[in-house]
Amino acid sequence: MTFGLIVGNRGFFPDHLAKSGREEMIRVLEAAGMGVVCPGPEDTKFGAVETRAEAKKCAELFRKHRDAIDGIIVSLPNFGDERAVAETLRLADLKVPVLIQATPDTPGRMTIRDRRDSFCGKMSVCNNLTQYGIPYSLTRLHTVAPDSEAFRKDLEWFAGVCRVVNGLRKARIGAIGARPAAFNTVRYSEKILEAYGIDVETVDLSEILGRIQRMKDTDEAAQQKLAAIRSYVSTQGIPEDSLLKMAKLAAVIEGWMKETEVTISAVQCWTAIEEYFGVVPCTVMSMMSNQLLPSACEVDVCGTVAMYALALASETPSALLDWNNNYGNDPDKAVCFHCSNLPKHFFQDFRMDFQEIIAGTVGKERTFGTVVGRVKPGPMTYLRVSTNDRRGVLAAYVGEGRFTEDPLDTFGGAGVVEIPRMQDLLRYICENGFEHHVAANLSHVASIVYEAGKRYLGWEIYWHK
Repeated sequence: MTFGLIVGNRGFFPDHLAKSGREEMIRVLEAAGMGVVCPGPEDTKFGAVETRAEAKKCAELFRKHRDAIDGIIVSLPNFGDERAVAETLRLADLKVPVLIQATPDTPGRMTIRDRRDSFCGKMSVCNNLTQYGIPYSLTRLHTVAPDSEAFRKDLEWFAGVCRVVNGLRKARIGAIGARPAAFNTVRYSEKILEAYGIDVETVDLSEILGRIQRMKDTDEAAQQKLAAIRSYVSTQGIPEDSLLKMAKLAAVIEGWMKETEVTISAVQCWTAIEEYFGVVPCTVMSMMSNQLLPSACEVDVCGTVAMYALALASETPSALLDWNNNYGNDPDKAVCFHCSNLPKHFFQDFRMDFQEIIAGTVGKERTFGTVVGRVKPGPMTYLRVSTNDRRGVLAAYVGEGRFTEDPLDTFGGAGVVEIPRMQDLLRYICENGFEHHVAANLSHVASIVYEAGKRYLGWEIYWHK
């Protein structure tokens, strides 16, 4: 993470606070491992921003480092000049997230020499940014010291917001194959995604299978993938021929994604690939998702977008699940399931197996390659993203719950989730026509995703609190 830093100053307030405030904020950011782009004392008075001329200098510096800056922090060690802050952001025009921080006054140091008034100045800055149409984020406390634990948490949160916003604005999704004919539920609009900065690159499944057919068993890329599969999951009882097919599939998909500069993927997972190739792609997809390169089944492109948003927010793997079953009579619990391509990060125990549902149609010998087991207990954030074609918008819902230790006897990859007011959530999903697929992550990052989606990405997003 690299942040542009704007230090506000206002001459008739103690401007020595701008000097010390800038130095303190830079120390805090660098100690947190962040890069900092900020004017120096040789560029502006104390390296802060007060006049239009200083705003132009700061904006020019930011534009020079446009490709490096992930977000901008506005720090107010005193009241600050609200116009200068707004003009800097407008002239720089980086369109990255902005965090407003104001340093608190200290009782006993409220004389004309040391009084900050940043409590008041923050409101003026926010008012001007609203007038200028510049979106911004706030620290949880109205004033917060840069070297405090509270600001450290704000910084972690804001870094997550920047990852989600910048990652999704540059995302390229590979749609590999056609969606299953019976699954109208995963239909989506490429044009709406494009309007939100998300590209979709398509490839026919026949091209993938054709490339595999041309690949020799001894191909270096295939052999490397075969070794990676063996080290990723226990393959005991899985035929060698099936493992080699998975390795070739992984090598070809990775090669195609590199050629087309695709970031994440959604794959046609049934039943053509089982009938005409002889394995399920679940292990291949599980491995990609475990490397923070989410891959969704059933060509659920919007599901991949949600998986990626959660992975960017938490920096941990995401999975795509079904809201699949009630759990007894508990209205706040449900079974989340897939059959399964979950990343191994999700499991308390797991193994490679065959796909029990499709095996009934094409035979067990053609369905090896699932990664199955019980989801480990712990925190959970869920997210669904969908293109609403009737209204031309990207709609989403997000919330938090937990995976429980409740007993569950089933196949595939599954876990019991507990979500407060779950019946209200389920009603919202059904009344608004959302899909039965939902992305999940073993963390609590709903506030990050909501802030990124609502404030910066323009999503219509509901937060189930």
